[in-house]
Amino acid sequence: MTAQPALQPPGGVLRRLFHLPVYLFHARLGFLFGHRFLMLVHRGRKSGKTYETPLEVVHYDRASREAIVVAGWGAKSQWLHNVEAGLAQEIWIGTARYVPSMRQLGLHEAEVVFEHYEKHSGIPRRIVQRVLSRLLGWQYDGSPEGRRRVVQELPLIGFRPQEASADDR
Repeated sequence: MTAQPALQPPGGVLRRLFHLPVYLFHARLGFLFGHRFLMLVHRGRKSGKTYETPLEVVHYDRASREAIVVAGWGAKSQWLHNVEAGLAQEIWIGTARYVPSMRQLGLHEAEVVFEHYEKHSGIPRRIVQRVLSRLLGWQYDGSPEGRRRVVQELPLIGFRPQEASADDR
């Protein structure tokens, strides 16, 4: 299969469809998603406006309450740029809401997390591979080399509750 141009972030109807989980979170129905989706509340770097972005969680650690997501549009993910600029305001996941700390996973850890997601997400591997191939503009085959390239192009980001400072305790 020849390389196709990578998809752009959605607009119009598709953007609104992807935004539907926000309404469920606002209706206090986030528990329906369990830890499968979260809503990121962040400010725009340039506009200063507040944005609400639903994201699929590829791994959730109950002990640390860390939710790991993929920046599905890579460098075109505006939410990622806002979070990197320190503008993440809140995470809504399940029934919890918290001010997050954020980290970008290292390459090896991202590969391990992504491989686990591929095997245990409940989404057939072929569908994951087709969707990623369309997003990235190249054929993703599920190989270790392909997975490494995926996580290099689509950063994995971990969100967890900020630790209370000694003054807050």
